[in-house]
Parts: sequence; structure tokens; C-alpha cells
Amino acid sequence: QVQLVESGGGLVQAGGSLRLSCAASGSIFKISTMGWYRQAPGKQRELVATITSGGTTNYADSGKGRFTISRDNAKNTVYLQMNSLKPEDTAVYYCRMVLRDYWGQGTQVTVSS
Repeated sequence: QVQLVESGGGLVQAGGSLRLSCAASGSIFKISTMGWYRQAPGKQRELVATITSGGTTNYADSGKGRFTISRDNAKNTVYLQMNSLKPEDTAVYYCRMVLRDYWGQGTQVTVSS
């Protein structure tokens, strides 16, 4: 059973930055596409960004130019660097291991105006 543990969320002012981390257990991390998703109150969970095992990235329009997804296979960790944060980025952010559809427990990001 793979476990995904997110960290790095918190409260930040608009225009600020946060770096989320997701540490994965198990050996399949290295071959799996990883993704970050978010869910705001009253809204459906949505894709933020994905990164393949080879490092190819994909971003939702909402984060293009502001968010950067990266991974460190030696540490079994995927990151989401979020810059120029906006109040509408407020949500619970989830890490996902696409290969087996595993999800982390989520980390709260709150952006104040």
C-alpha cells in the first residue's frame, strides 16, 4: 500500500508563495505520473498540474505561469511551487499517484486578500 503525505500548506497573503511537498512510500513512485489537485469549498476537485516519470509537465490554465510542479525520484517526493498566489487559489490541495490512483490526505492552502 502506497502512502502519500502532503505538507507545506498554510495561510499566506495574496501575492505570496508556498511550496507544497508530497512524500510517497514504495518503489512505484519513480514510474508513476504524479499530480496535484485542489478542491475549494462547494466546488469539485480539479487538476492543478501533473508530471510524468520522465519529467513532462502539464498545467491547468489557472496555474500556468505561477505554479511549477517538479519531482525528486531519489526522495520519492513531488513538489508544487506556487507563486503570485490569489485568494481564488484557496483550497485543499491533494497529491495523487496516477498509476494506482492513490491520494494523499490533503493540505489546506488559504490565501488572504
